Amino acid sequence: MTQQHYAAPSAPTGHRPGATGWWRDAVIYQVYPRSFADGNGDGMGDLEGVRSRLPYLRDLGVDAVWLSPFYASPQADAGYDVADYRAIDPMFGTLHDADAVIREAHELGLRIIVDIVPNHCSDQHAWFQRALREGPGSALRERFHFRPGKGTDGELPPNDWESIFGGPAWTRVPDGEWYLHLFAPEQPDFNWEHPAVQDEFRSILRFWLDLGVDGFRIDVAHGLVKAAGLPDMGHGDQLKLLGNQVLPFFDQDGVHAIYRSWRAVLDEYSPSLRPGVLPGDRIGVAEAWTPSADRTARYLRPGELHQAFNFHYLNTGWDAAGLREAIDSSLDAMRPVGAPTTWVLSNHDVVRHRTRLGGGLHRARAAALLMLALPGSAYLYQGEELGLPEVTDLPDEVRQDPAFARKSGESGQDGLRDGCRVPVPWSGDAPPYGFGTGGSWLPQPADWAGLTVRAQTGDPSSTLELYRSALALRRTHPGLGAGDAVEWLDAPDGVLAFRRPGGLVCTVNTTDAPARLTAPGKLLLASREPAEDEGEFAVFSLPADTTVWWEA
Repeated sequence: MTQQHYAAPSAPTGHRPGATGWWRDAVIYQVYPRSFADGNGDGMGDLEGVRSRLPYLRDLGVDAVWLSPFYASPQADAGYDVADYRAIDPMFGTLHDADAVIREAHELGLRIIVDIVPNHCSDQHAWFQRALREGPGSALRERFHFRPGKGTDGELPPNDWESIFGGPAWTRVPDGEWYLHLFAPEQPDFNWEHPAVQDEFRSILRFWLDLGVDGFRIDVAHGLVKAAGLPDMGHGDQLKLLGNQVLPFFDQDGVHAIYRSWRAVLDEYSPSLRPGVLPGDRIGVAEAWTPSADRTARYLRPGELHQAFNFHYLNTGWDAAGLREAIDSSLDAMRPVGAPTTWVLSNHDVVRHRTRLGGGLHRARAAALLMLALPGSAYLYQGEELGLPEVTDLPDEVRQDPAFARKSGESGQDGLRDGCRVPVPWSGDAPPYGFGTGGSWLPQPADWAGLTVRAQTGDPSSTLELYRSALALRRTHPGLGAGDAVEWLDAPDGVLAFRRPGGLVCTVNTTDAPARLTAPGKLLLASREPAEDEGEFAVFSLPADTTVWWEA
C-alpha cells in the first residue's frame, strides 16, 4: 500500500483563511520566542529569528502563530512576569521588530496571536514599585492584594493559600503588610475589582490591536477574580498549575464580566478592513484550567471569548476508551455555546507528548493525526512537527523554571518545564543545529541531527512531512476542519474509528499489537504504513500506535 503525501501549498489556500470565523478550525502554532530562532547570535531566540522563519510556518500549513511573551520583563518566570505591557524586552528586540513580525506574517497569510498576562505582573512593574514606596493605605496598593498578616505581630500570612510554584502565596514587605502572588514572589497578583486595573488592560488590548494583532492568548484566564474575603482553603494539599481542583482563587464566576468587556473591545476591531491587516475576527483564547469541560464552556458563551484550551484532552492518556470519552465530553460541552472545540497535545508547560504518552515516535505521530482529524481548531507546539522528545537530562545548573529553584519535590509543579523548552533544531549535524550562531541558552542533545528541519524536509517518511501532508489535507478536504460531531464506528477493543461529515474516516490503534479491520475506503494518509493491502474495502492490518485517514 502506498502512502499518499501532499505537498504543502506555497501560500495559504482553501476554505479557512480570510473568512469571519477563521478561528473555528484554524491550526495555530505556538512559538516560544526564546527557543525558536536566534537572529542576533547571542544564544537566545528573538523576534528577528521569528520573522526569519515565518516562511517555514507558512509552508508548514498553519493558519496562525501564537507568540509567548516578549514584553519587557526581569525574566523571573520566562517573561510571564511583565514589567511593561507596551514594551519589548531588549533580549527579544524592539517594538519595530514586533511590528515587522506582524506585518510580514500578514503578507504571508499568517495571523498573529500574542500572549497577554492579566492575572499578575512583575514586581518591577511601575504600579507595584510605587505601591511599595507609598506604603499601607495607598491608592496603588488597592490595585494589588495587600493585607495585614495574622498572628500577634502580623507575622503569619493572611490566609493558607499556596503558590503554584510551591510555598505560601504571600510575601511580606518591610512595612509589615503581605501581598498575594499565586505564582512566584516576583509576580504580584492584580486586584481585578479595581476599575483602574480593568481600564488599563482594555487599553493594553487596544494598543496591540492597533498594531495589527489578530488575537490574544490569555494566560491564567481563570485566575483573575478571587473569592470574596480571600477565604482559607482549609487544607494543605499542594497545588498544580495544570489541575482541576475547585479553588477559591480559580474559575470564580466574576471572571466572565471581565471577558464580556474584553469581547466588546475585540469586536470593535472585527472585521478589520485596514490595509495590511487580514480580514476577520479578532479573538480571545482562554488558558482556563477548570474542574470540567462544562465549566470551560462558560468562558465561550456568546459575548465572551472565542476559544479555550482543551486541557481535559491534553491530560488524557493513550487509551481508546479514555480518548473517546474526552472527545465526546469536549464536543458535548462546546456545542450548547456554539464554540469550536480545541485540541492540543503539547505546550511550553507540559512534557512533550512524544515522551509523555510513552510509546515513542510512532505513538506521537499517531496522536497527532488523531488530533488533526477531530472537528474544531488544533494547537501545535513548536518542534512537535519534528517529533522532538522531552529533554530529561538537563543539568541542574542550566534550568530556569522558577518551580525548580523552589525545590521541585515540595512544589505543586514538577520544576522540570525546561525540558520542553530546549531550542528548535533547524539544520546541521551538531548543536546549535542552525538555531543561531552563538550557541543556545539551553543545551540541545547531541543526537538531534536527524530531527532537524533540513534533515526531515523532503523525506516522505519523516514526521515533518507527515505534518505538512496532514495540514495540506485539512485545508482542502471537506471531511476535515470545522464541525462539532463525530460518528463512532464499530472497531476492535483498543481501536477508535469515526466518520466525519464530508467523507473522512479516521482509524486509530492505541494498543501494542496490530489490529485487523476492513478498509473503509481509499487510504489518504497514515502515521505508519498498514501492513497489508488487498484492495479497496479489503481486510488490512493496522499496526500498533497508528492512525490512518481514509476517503470514504
